[in-house]
Amino acid sequence: MEILDGKKVSNDIKNEIAAEVSKMKENGEKVPHLAAIIVGNDGASLTYVGSKVRACERIGFESTLVKMPSTTSEQELLKKIHELNTNDDIDGFIVQLPLPEQIDTQEVLMAVHPDKDVDGFHPTNFGKMALDMSTFIPATPFGILELLERYGVETQGKHTVVIGRSHIVGRPMSILMGRKGFPGNSTVTLTHSRTKNISQITTQADIIISALGVPGFLKAEMVKDDVVVIDVGITRVADESRERGYYITGDVDFKNVSKKASYITPVPGGVGPMTIAMLLKNTLLARERHRTRK
Repeated sequence: MEILDGKKVSNDIKNEIAAEVSKMKENGEKVPHLAAIIVGNDGASLTYVGSKVRACERIGFESTLVKMPSTTSEQELLKKIHELNTNDDIDGFIVQLPLPEQIDTQEVLMAVHPDKDVDGFHPTNFGKMALDMSTFIPATPFGILELLERYGVETQGKHTVVIGRSHIVGRPMSILMGRKGFPGNSTVTLTHSRTKNISQITTQADIIISALGVPGFLKAEMVKDDVVVIDVGITRVADESRERGYYITGDVDFKNVSKKASYITPVPGGVGPMTIAMLLKNTLLARERHRTRK
């Protein structure tokens, strides 16, 4: 069994990007600029955005954090998005989710210009991804592909089972694992909360990508020997015996499933760190695109 170490790979990617940024600075070129909008004071969102800003500082990107109160109206947020869309200094930006209930998330994601949508959530970018065209791939699926590639995990002709059908992870992964090329060329089964006899399906899988958000859902008896397991789930479970009062766990019963797996991602330290690394990679790509169009 080999651990797919997202922490190590994400650091490798950040170092690679930092080297590119260093060359840009030496040549007197503009460095990539990533902006993030956060509405309200959700603790997890603030932590996540903070880690993005720190990652930008570490690799030499410019970064802008736009904080808006939880009482912000949809129109006020759309106005701010328009400002970032038309600001040539900003290469890419994200709107941190979730948003307060008075704001229509779909309207907001549609308002982000596809050329600056480094989250890869805009329908234009999602459609291009589905058609195998060059575009921004959503950061978490992009990170999973990168892990599989860097560890040389064989995907061609394999049976990949995706658990979960969210627009952010499950659905894009089902498309990407079936595409031509590497990683890809696998036969994909997309399962979800309404799937019957899910254990029968997972026991036939060569690769399982679980993005369900249910702690310990995937048990050892649900997988075959030498399976590749990618655990995207990340849940805080209350535990008064711990200093923080909780612990973080994934969708997979890691202790027991890891005994049967050929490759497996830990939680934390697997897919999570890759998400931020690939967001930075998308921002670098956005900056390149803007340069070629000028």
